[in-house]
Amino acid sequence: MRALITGGSGFVGRHLAAHLRAETDWEIVALGARRAPVLPGVTGAACDLSDRAAVDAVLRRYPPDIVFHLAARTSVPEAFVEPGATLINNAIAQINLFESIHALGLDPVILVAGSSEVYGPAPPEAMPLDERQPFLPANPYAVSKVVQDMLAVQYGLSHQMRIVRVRPFNHIGPGQSERFVVASFARQIAAAEQGLIEPVVRVGNLDAQRDFLDVRDVVRAYRLVAQPELAGEVFNVASGVPRSIRQVLDRLLALARRPIEVRPDPARLRPSDAPVVYGSSAKLQQSTGWEPEIPFEQSLIDTLEDWRERVAREG
Repeated sequence: MRALITGGSGFVGRHLAAHLRAETDWEIVALGARRAPVLPGVTGAACDLSDRAAVDAVLRRYPPDIVFHLAARTSVPEAFVEPGATLINNAIAQINLFESIHALGLDPVILVAGSSEVYGPAPPEAMPLDERQPFLPANPYAVSKVVQDMLAVQYGLSHQMRIVRVRPFNHIGPGQSERFVVASFARQIAAAEQGLIEPVVRVGNLDAQRDFLDVRDVVRAYRLVAQPELAGEVFNVASGVPRSIRQVLDRLLALARRPIEVRPDPARLRPSDAPVVYGSSAKLQQSTGWEPEIPFEQSLIDTLEDWRERVAREG
């Protein structure tokens, strides 16, 4: 059994590769824009998914039984700056992957990683959001994820491809980029502890409530739903618990090794920001038995410790 991970050198891809290595005897191939260092037992391969010939070549060399399609531009702020590039990148990468699989006569199970961002600013009475919630994308990244979701449906119907869709809510954990809110707070705290910056955390909207889930629980869900009998299905991956950004920040500050001030930063505010978003994983739990295993507090501790190590290396 061979599993191919697009975006294999990214935050989620690295955690998925580590999880599959620990839990399966599969051959694991991690694709990235460049051939990055990989875990022992994981094959790294460079592939630009915007280049159809490159996709054909890598699939001929590593014909997969399972594909985890994680590769995408994922930053909402960057999507507002470059909406066209975000949409084109995320759509073309998936189209090239699907077209290549179809043209080469391959028949893997394909997991397509979408996003809860497709649901947008749903009303409070709709919470927790389930998979039947209508799309209401409120930013360019969310639009690109709607496109990816619908492309998965279309190729499944048109070419009988065995595709499972997932819509994860906010995931956190060690190794995440500082472009995301929890990692941003953790990095600022770690840098302030080591005297590299003034003891200040700069913040955006602290009142928004989101559904945070440890990335290690997320990738476990991905493995469990990547099954041929679940082709055509879509699953939320969520904790089901809303937590305010203020609550997250307060917990991280309580872990800090020195007093740190909080200052608002208008540059960190989104043009549109739903006040409360959280999801239901009832369908996922009923289909696979999956439940979150890593406590939220542990996720924050691990994230902050990871940033302490990274900042120390950088400094």
